[in-house]
Amino acid sequence: VEARAAVEALIDKLDTRCGVLLSSNYDYPGRYTRWDLGLVDPPVRVTCRGRSFTVEALNARGNVLTRAIADGLDDLDAIETLESKSSTSTDSERAEPLTTLHGTIREPTQYFPEEQRSRQPSVFSVLRRITEVFGSTDDEHLGLYGAFGYDLTFQFEPIELRRERPADQRDLVLFIPDQLLVVDHQREVAERFDYEFEYAEQRTDSLPRTGTQSTYEPVPGVTSACDHQPGEYAANVSKARESFKRGDLFEVVLSQTFIEPCEAQPSTVFRRLRQRNPAPYALLLNLGEQEFLVGASPEMYVRVDERRVETCPISGTIARGRDAVEDAERIRELLDSRKDESELTMCTDVDRNDKSRICEPGSVRVIGRRQIELYSRLIHTVDHVEGTLREDYDALDAFLSHTWAVTVTGAPKRWAIQRVEDEEKS
Repeated sequence: VEARAAVEALIDKLDTRCGVLLSSNYDYPGRYTRWDLGLVDPPVRVTCRGRSFTVEALNARGNVLTRAIADGLDDLDAIETLESKSSTSTDSERAEPLTTLHGTIREPTQYFPEEQRSRQPSVFSVLRRITEVFGSTDDEHLGLYGAFGYDLTFQFEPIELRRERPADQRDLVLFIPDQLLVVDHQREVAERFDYEFEYAEQRTDSLPRTGTQSTYEPVPGVTSACDHQPGEYAANVSKARESFKRGDLFEVVLSQTFIEPCEAQPSTVFRRLRQRNPAPYALLLNLGEQEFLVGASPEMYVRVDERRVETCPISGTIARGRDAVEDAERIRELLDSRKDESELTMCTDVDRNDKSRICEPGSVRVIGRRQIELYSRLIHTVDHVEGTLREDYDALDAFLSHTWAVTVTGAPKRWAIQRVEDEEKS
């Protein structure tokens, strides 16, 4: 297919239909990504909240997949309950009974050492089994696409929760696609992959690719707001600094939430962001239920290629200059900052420790130190860390070992996560 037209058409569709676009419009060769990946109208959605999970067919094609998933989960020891229900679809002229699986994950009944942390019973036990059902070495693109929420860490970390969670909050939303747009910027090739599924004498090749359409509707009456009163955030920072002096914490990443009304469609916001802040990782997700994610980031969370696992912690930031000479002055100022150097060192040390749980001894190493990266408005210093997964671990173990990155939470990680829970407002 023609790349630009295909990507732009997908962006427009995501205003009204479930799907995902993961886009790269700023590249550091060999380290970040050269791909655009996108999907719309997926047949299956996987969600969870706490230790409850749902696998739902979003169209008639999804029924074939949910039946395969149900049989695949039937003997999974991590599951406490699993039931199947049917409901009527309104996604096409011909109403179809659609299958939804509802399940719960049992609580761990034994002690798990740090090295086995990622193998505790959790929703990731379900995801691992789903990948076993559909995984194939013949295809590198079919997978689970979507969003992971912060609260997933509480399936592994014994944190005392102090904040009420909204009733409509989902901790995870993932899609299994049956059609993928794949753009390889390096080869300048764009392809569309169509997938058909067959299981237990059921087939998808005679069923239409359909999906429910729902127009984005801005919530009326929204005004600018913040979940902290003036001075509260600064007071939390001062309190954290006292903890640093005592040695309770080395770092904690506190945040506050700002709310602004937005009349523009998600596609418009995404295009503005792509133009004003080009980044290696741009994203537009329609997760259904009037929930959208639009973002752009320079930082890769974690990448696994066969047994190689790598991360690129970012810490140390300064504004771009007006020209190349001023950029050079800002870079010198950033590199001379002992504060920024020590902060990146701490982040990388925690990152190396995360990898040591699941990597071969001696394989974890820093292959790039305080590398300079220039973006549209900012300059960052970045480390590059790699390791080799042990034979009995997989990509999900690598993902979970880093949950959540020290640049999101702080260090020591468990203490920092508890402090975030104690001090943030939402």
